[in-house]
Amino acid sequence: MKISAKGRYGLSAMIYLAQFATENCATVLKVSEDLGISKVYLEQVFALLKKSNLVFSIKGSSGGYQLSHSPEKITAFDILNAIEITLFEPTEAITAKNSSCVDHALQSLLWDELDNTVKHFLSTITLSELLVEAQKNQQGKDFMYFI
Repeated sequence: MKISAKGRYGLSAMIYLAQFATENCATVLKVSEDLGISKVYLEQVFALLKKSNLVFSIKGSSGGYQLSHSPEKITAFDILNAIEITLFEPTEAITAKNSSCVDHALQSLLWDELDNTVKHFLSTITLSELLVEAQKNQQGKDFMYFI
């Protein structure tokens, strides 16, 4: 499975919001600068996240984006499903009509099972868990060393 850059950016932006925008809003520009992601690209990602009610926006000088739900209630599946439009599209038949039994076998034993397994796995990982993992990896990188 290959997740697009847009999907990976969406996951990163949501972790950022969970970490830094719990009380205040985060602007697209701030997220873009801190994560090193194109502002224009990130605006597209936030539009999809907003459309799926995972984030909301506040207009004005102190506006920006915030999570619509607590990080414990948002899963990796929710985020990727909002952004990756074709991630869970049904697999198209590839054989001739007279070989529909082959397509049925592939669909029922392979493609449907694979989709269900991926959906289940992504649904078990919460934004909160991703945030904890990101923070674990951040520890020790904030120290200033003087010689």
